[in-house]
Amino acid sequence: MSGSTLRQLPPSAQDAALARASSQILAKLAQEELPLRLTVMDAEQPHPIELPAGAVALLMDVLEAMASGRGVSLIPENAELTTVQAAGVLNVSRPFLIKLLDDGMLPYRKVGKHRRIRMEDVMAYKEQVDKEREAVLDQLAAEAQDLGMGYPK
Repeated sequence: MSGSTLRQLPPSAQDAALARASSQILAKLAQEELPLRLTVMDAEQPHPIELPAGAVALLMDVLEAMASGRGVSLIPENAELTTVQAAGVLNVSRPFLIKLLDDGMLPYRKVGKHRRIRMEDVMAYKEQVDKEREAVLDQLAAEAQDLGMGYPK
């Protein structure tokens, strides 16, 4: 991959069906934290390969996304993103992302006039926001339960 982003546009209906079938078979064979041995056929010649557990999990995620008709982008952890790319990863507008950068919520560096944000910093910010969001939702659910608003304990 050598530091570049790989992108697969949304699959055709045929590819989505193939991804769904492959995902179901792989899910039965894959065991968490263990490598998976496969045999790949090339011109009728079998080639055994072994995939690390992390690659198997990643492949499962890719197949599930394709099976549901979504495109997939793979971005290396050490990649530097443009503000447009980082905003896309966070699913926010570019102006909102610029405000996060200006407010010091996300570190960045400048290349000429352009800002670059490390992928690992974007993902750390996303995880932090997701945890905060989950905590607020848990608090709201607890309050709704205390008030007897139809949420059993």
